[in-house]
Amino acid sequence: MPVRGQNRSMRTLLNVIWLVLGGLWLAVAYALAGVVCCLLIVTIPFGIASFRIAAYALWPFGRTIVDRGGSPGLFATLGNVIWFVVAGIWIAVGHVVTAAAQAVTIVGIPLAIANIKMVPVSLMPLGKQIVPTAATWTTVGGRSVGAFGYEGR
Repeated sequence: MPVRGQNRSMRTLLNVIWLVLGGLWLAVAYALAGVVCCLLIVTIPFGIASFRIAAYALWPFGRTIVDRGGSPGLFATLGNVIWFVVAGIWIAVGHVVTAAAQAVTIVGIPLAIANIKMVPVSLMPLGKQIVPTAATWTTVGGRSVGAFGYEGR
């Protein structure tokens, strides 16, 4: 059975490939969007969300997106609806188109999967949190169970 932490070098390799083949430009675009959103007081939450996504876009392997917990508040829900209409749908379409282009090659398939993982947070960024993948593991009866049901020791 694989041991947790064994894939650290693979994650690093994938992150470096991701960084070179589009992650840097994606992170810069999200950071610029964050700066623009921070120009107005009302859109600062969108700017903060853009900065969070930029950090995730820079180094996505080994991290995942989860809900913050509880039900989102009225302002987060309203903000997500506004974001979805104004920018989210177009950003998500961009991620899907880019993922389709990356999936053409064998090396690009993991990158395409990472791009698809970014679609939910690009559609509705408020109320989401980016955490290390290891944080999604829980212990059930003395066994580690991951997000996809993998059981480790």
